[in-house]
Amino acid sequence: MKKIYFIFFTFLILSNKVYAIETIAKQAILYDMDTKSIIFKKNSDQLVSPSSMSKIMTIYYAFKKINEGELSLDDEFTVSRKAWKKGGSKMFVKVNDKVKVEDLIRGIIVQSGNDACIVLAEGLSGSEELFSEELTELGKEIGLKNSFFTNSTGWPDPQHLMTLDDLLTLSIKTIEDFPELYHYYSEKEFTYSGIKQLNRNPLLFTELNSDGLKTGHTSLGGYGLVATVMKNKRRLILVLNGLNSSKNRAREAERLIKIGFNQYENLKSADKNEKLKTLNVWGGDKKSVDIFSKEEISITVPKRIKKNLSYSIKYQSPIIPPINSEEPIGEFLIKKNKEILKKFELYTNENVGKINFFQKIIHNFKYLLFGESVINKKWKNL
Repeated sequence: MKKIYFIFFTFLILSNKVYAIETIAKQAILYDMDTKSIIFKKNSDQLVSPSSMSKIMTIYYAFKKINEGELSLDDEFTVSRKAWKKGGSKMFVKVNDKVKVEDLIRGIIVQSGNDACIVLAEGLSGSEELFSEELTELGKEIGLKNSFFTNSTGWPDPQHLMTLDDLLTLSIKTIEDFPELYHYYSEKEFTYSGIKQLNRNPLLFTELNSDGLKTGHTSLGGYGLVATVMKNKRRLILVLNGLNSSKNRAREAERLIKIGFNQYENLKSADKNEKLKTLNVWGGDKKSVDIFSKEEISITVPKRIKKNLSYSIKYQSPIIPPINSEEPIGEFLIKKNKEILKKFELYTNENVGKINFFQKIIHNFKYLLFGESVINKKWKNL
């Protein structure tokens, strides 16, 4: 009969009380990128009008083309009448002018230029309509689950929708996939055609020293922001939407980021691929296997919690081959009381096959004579 084994460890975190984070934003999510932990979320799976925050997707498309060698920062695109006429925030490009891709990128990120988005879209795909279809497909490829693009700008449209969960995923992908291009998001100002405009991200101009990403506002979606801050080698990403003013957006964003850094900390249990335990195998061509996680085992938790966090390794016993190194063999669980806060799949780095018929007879005979202590000498070390 198979048994499920748990190996327990404890970590005591002292506190007076655990407080839920509240926000005046209609939708919000705060994420620690280092531990891949969600600190809190509110309605982050709701479809909303993302406004100019969806320009992050337009820039992602351009960055991808640059990385693949299909686009250069020095390439130039011609300004169409459609782009020039577009309302809302502008880079102030002129009809028939040729504009460098690098200027368009700055015009979109810093100035939130709708005209710049359309120039880029038409230059890359021939039309904004086709570009939007390609954005939706690309979104699916990079893991966006509920994002639908009908334009390049975030202009209000009942069918141009995203979730904050997807905006978070998009931000993570942007930071991870384009480290050499990401710096454009931290630029505080950009001048084009003699017109200097400041970056609309309010956290760039605070003591938090944010290095991205993008604001947004429409009457349909309210005031929103995707912001990230790096402090002491720890990166937080905040996505907010549905606020009623730019002032409240700035205040709430700063407040929540500070809560994330001041009231929460990261706990690390093991490195990626670090050996956690050696488990013995019953009736296999290998007597034992080492188990590990393919990602760092860590979590972000409130600094002050009175209760214990428990750490356990869960696996079925006996471990019977065949064992495939690509399939999980157990789990590492982090709990608070009986609630699982986070879990990590555990793997072995080698395949294990079954022993042949005659080996099995010898194996079982030894077990009958000497018991489990001979067959599984290391078992008691668990």
